[in-house]
Amino acid sequence: MIELKNIHKYYNPGSVNELCLFQNFSLEIPDGDFVAVVGSNGSGKTSLLNIICGTIPIDSGDIVVNGTSIVGKKDFLRHRSIGRVYQDPSKGTCPSMTILENLSLADNKGKPYNLGKGVNKAKIDQYKELLKKLNLGLEDKLYTQVGSLSGGQRQALTLLMATMVPPDLLLLDEHTAALDPGTAEKVLNLTRRIVEEHQLTCLMITHNMQSAIELGNRILMMDSGNIVLDIGGEEKKNMTVEGLLEKFRSGAGKALDNDRILLSD
Repeated sequence: MIELKNIHKYYNPGSVNELCLFQNFSLEIPDGDFVAVVGSNGSGKTSLLNIICGTIPIDSGDIVVNGTSIVGKKDFLRHRSIGRVYQDPSKGTCPSMTILENLSLADNKGKPYNLGKGVNKAKIDQYKELLKKLNLGLEDKLYTQVGSLSGGQRQALTLLMATMVPPDLLLLDEHTAALDPGTAEKVLNLTRRIVEEHQLTCLMITHNMQSAIELGNRILMMDSGNIVLDIGGEEKKNMTVEGLLEKFRSGAGKALDNDRILLSD
């Protein structure tokens, strides 16, 4: 269970430039939920992930992961239980290291390091099997530097690395936005398979409303730091893009004006 309780965050409080990011914001994500978050630019989607990760410190409130507060914890302690895939395929991997070395680092997440070898060659066959499931031919490129891979290959590898040690919470920050449509579809299918296989709790930010409808079991729509729609169950299964836009107009009292969302299909 992931809980955000009464989160408050202001920029430049008390000044003429005061900006309210979140005010009394609360959210519960039960174990196993796959939640898609949509909304226009500036609605607070990515800021929500940054607050969970600790990149943006909160003014007050609490963030609880499986009964333990993570507020005030150092980044490396938070990330023992949180996996994240960014929009930029260059993030989440070390480009100057090989695929094998990157996988070894991910496989040792949360484990103590010593002066032993960083790469366990006994696991090479295991890594090859994991890469083979990506269907991208990477199982034959273990000694290739990650920086030479395509954006889609790197993003698929990043997703695999983020879930090799199954996290308590997987955060996907528009992880297909920088990919071409064909590659994006492959990565989304991989996302669905990995989340279902590991029964992960997942929070996915997306501008593609069709993807939000097709993936996961719950849709949140945000506007100005607030959740204006929370749709799940049979209602989500029967939802269409047009129906979602109409619900946003009803819930937020205005039309959605973000071209990236309106043009996505």
